[in-house]
Amino acid sequence: MDIATVIGLILAWALVIWAILMGGKLSLFVDVPSIVIVFGGVFAVSFVRHRMGEVFASIGVLMKAILVKQAPPEDVITQLVDMANIARKDGILALERVKSDDTFLQTAVNHCVDGADPEFLQSVLEKELEYLGERHKRNIEFWSGVGELGPAMGMIGTLIGLVQMLASMDDPAAIGPAMAVAILTTLYGALLANIVALPMAYKLGNYSKDEQLNRQIIIDGIIGIQKGVNPRMLQEALKAALPPKRRDLGG
Repeated sequence: MDIATVIGLILAWALVIWAILMGGKLSLFVDVPSIVIVFGGVFAVSFVRHRMGEVFASIGVLMKAILVKQAPPEDVITQLVDMANIARKDGILALERVKSDDTFLQTAVNHCVDGADPEFLQSVLEKELEYLGERHKRNIEFWSGVGELGPAMGMIGTLIGLVQMLASMDDPAAIGPAMAVAILTTLYGALLANIVALPMAYKLGNYSKDEQLNRQIIIDGIIGIQKGVNPRMLQEALKAALPPKRRDLGG
């Protein structure tokens, strides 16, 4: 689980609720029509902008980003160097007993054991990496779009509330609910965009970069193993992907 994401979301909502409670009741900030306009509107328009499968997939990716923590590239490099030592000592076929929870790495190892041509294997793995980037790009665009739609639907709700308020100027009892719709839809849209959608789109972008870095390290490592590169030389080559301060892997 990504603790930073969980802490950030909880803290942001807690601060908003605290500010509300310091000035009045929480019930004053709950308005069903405003909720329907903003959250229902964003959900509906998302189906217009994206295919149904993409909408549900993007929601699932959001949960994955919160619950699944990306493996540090240092661990990936260490694992690849260990595999290089096994291959150098016992041969490529000895990698058949190596099992990994990373499906991309496991697939690469399987191809390597099966004797795939290095150039062909590199081409296949890089193509898969490219497709991964495209999938991630769609998920990021979805949540960036939600960040745009939130304030937009809030503005629509504000205009609806203002029209209702102006039409009810002769009825003081109707002005309050109409004003609530006008103001709270803007608030809901801003909260949805700036606490959830846009920060998650940014974090998904970082996750995508981290995962693509790990996979590029795997590609370089597997091809190096297949070509018989010395494990120590392979480690030094793979460490180039890390910042200088993180290159001390030991051994």
